[in-house]
Amino acid sequence: MARAKKRGMSEVAKKEERLALLMLLPSFFVIVVIAIYPLFTVFRDSLTNKIFASNQPVEFVGLSNYAQLLSVTIKELPPVIDETTGQQAIDDKSGEPVYERAITVLPREPQRFREVSQFSLLGKRYVIGATERDFIRAIVDTLIFTVVSVVLETLLGLIIALVVNSNFRGRGFMRASMLVPWAIITVVSARMWQWMLGPTRTGLVNVVLQIVGIGDGQIAFLRMSEYQLPAIIAVDVWKTTPFMALLLLAGLQLIPNDLYKAAAVDGANKVRQFFAITLPLLRPAIAVALVFRTLDALRVFDVFQVMLSRTRYSMASFAQDQLIQYQNAGISSAASVFIFLLIFVFALLYIRMLGVEAE
Repeated sequence: MARAKKRGMSEVAKKEERLALLMLLPSFFVIVVIAIYPLFTVFRDSLTNKIFASNQPVEFVGLSNYAQLLSVTIKELPPVIDETTGQQAIDDKSGEPVYERAITVLPREPQRFREVSQFSLLGKRYVIGATERDFIRAIVDTLIFTVVSVVLETLLGLIIALVVNSNFRGRGFMRASMLVPWAIITVVSARMWQWMLGPTRTGLVNVVLQIVGIGDGQIAFLRMSEYQLPAIIAVDVWKTTPFMALLLLAGLQLIPNDLYKAAAVDGANKVRQFFAITLPLLRPAIAVALVFRTLDALRVFDVFQVMLSRTRYSMASFAQDQLIQYQNAGISSAASVFIFLLIFVFALLYIRMLGVEAE
C-alpha cells in the first residue's frame, strides 16, 4: 500500500515537473531571442572583419581582432647621450634625465605600437606600448573608475542607510528625497554636471571653488586629463550612492530590533553594536549590493560618452565608437566580448569571495 502510494506521488510529481517545463518554454524562448542569439552573433562577428552597414564580403580572421585590441609591449628607453660630456643628457628646465622618444623605440612592424605610458624602475626608463592604445587606456580607466566609485558609494551608502534607518522627524521625507539623484536619467544628470563643471566662471563648481579660495575659476575639469577621471567618479558617486543606500537600508530593516535591545542591556555601546550585530547581519545585503554595482560599473557607458565624448573612453564607449564612428564591427564585437568575459569572471570571483551563494 505504502509503495503504491509512493509510486502514485512520484507520477504526480513527474506531471507537475513536465507542466512546469512547458510553462517555462515561452520565457526560455524569449531569453534565446533577446539574449542568447544576439550574444552568439557578437561572438561570431568578433572573429570576422565585418564592416557595419556595408556590403563588403565578411571574412573569418580568427583571433586577430583580439590580438589588435590586447597586444602590449614594454621596451626600455635608451638614454640620450650628451655629445660634449659623453654622459646622459639632463633637461635644463626639469633637471630630469633625457631618454629617447618612445616613437623611435616601439615596434612599427608587423604591427604599429603606440605609447600608452612610461615608468621608471631600478634607474631605468620603460615605455608601455599597445597596438590599440585607446582600448588599453579604457581598460585601466574603467577598472580605476569601478574600484574607486564602488568603494565610495558603498561607504557613503552605508552611512546614509544607517541615518535614515533611525527614528527622527521627517524620516519619510528624507528617504524619498535621497532617491532624487538616482531617479534622474543618467544622460540628464551628466549634462547637468557637464554645465556645472564648465571651465570658466559659467561653471558652478569653479564659482564655488573660487569663492572659498581654491583655484582661479578657470579649472577645465573635463579637458585636463588629471581632472577628467576624478570628475567622472564624483558624478557617478553623486548619482549612484542612493541606490546603494536603498539596498543597504533594506538589509538593515531585516535585522531584529530585539538584538539591539539585548545588546544595550548587556552594556554594549552603539559602536560595539555596529561591529557585533549590524555589520555581520548586513553582510549578505552588502555582498549583493557590491556585486550589482560593480558589474554595472564595469560596463559604464553613458557618463563617459556624454561628458568626455571621444577624448577619453570607457570600455563600452570605445566599443560604441568603433562601431558607429569607424564602422568596424569586428573590433567593436571583440571589445564587447572582452567586456562580457571580464564581467563574467569578475562575477564568479566576487560571488565566491563574498559567499553570496552560501547566503
